[in-house]
Amino acid sequence: MTITAEIHLRSPLLPLVSVAELEQTDGVQCPHVIGLEQGLQQLVVEINAAEPLSEETLLELDDVIEATNLGTARGKEVYKLSVVLRELIAEAFKNTPDAGLVDAIQITPEGWYEQKVFKDYPAFNTFRTSCEEHGISVEIGSITQDSSTSEESAPYGLTERQYEALSLAMSRGYYEQPRQTSARELADELGISQPSLSDLLGRAERQLITATLGPSPRLEMLSQ
Repeated sequence: MTITAEIHLRSPLLPLVSVAELEQTDGVQCPHVIGLEQGLQQLVVEINAAEPLSEETLLELDDVIEATNLGTARGKEVYKLSVVLRELIAEAFKNTPDAGLVDAIQITPEGWYEQKVFKDYPAFNTFRTSCEEHGISVEIGSITQDSSTSEESAPYGLTERQYEALSLAMSRGYYEQPRQTSARELADELGISQPSLSDLLGRAERQLITATLGPSPRLEMLSQ
């Protein structure tokens, strides 16, 4: 099961937000990110500006330790930058291995707009939780699932649809206190009615309990 999400990450500590804040800058894209070592990344960025930014200007920014102008492409100046990640950002990204960048990162003074692909909903939820625990807010623009996966791949005896509903509920904060979303909102995302969503989650929860604790007269009575 593959999940593709369009997300907006908000934090002033994200790399190159300071570049987007420069007066002469009118748009920053980052199509390539290479992790060099813990806390250090190399990024290729395309900057739309009236005049090319000097390497000296970029090196004056707190997180940039190396800057090389690679020339012009598609009407934008292209730079290779080496940046040091702030400790919180490095920790947040270190804990999210099951994600990949689909398109160029759009860097703004408010943060990053990204389209990422995740192995499944739990991987997305791990990413979201790690970001939020380290001071990066995660706003979801859209989230879609590759429906080509067969039902046999769903764990704990869940059907694919049950797994999808349960994973979406987890990723949206439905089981948090207080709840971050409602059953109606989850139902709208899945394209089903609210009663159908409640029934789907109830069956999934009962199946998880049965798979964990094993069948018993009490569990069998609950499932009827």
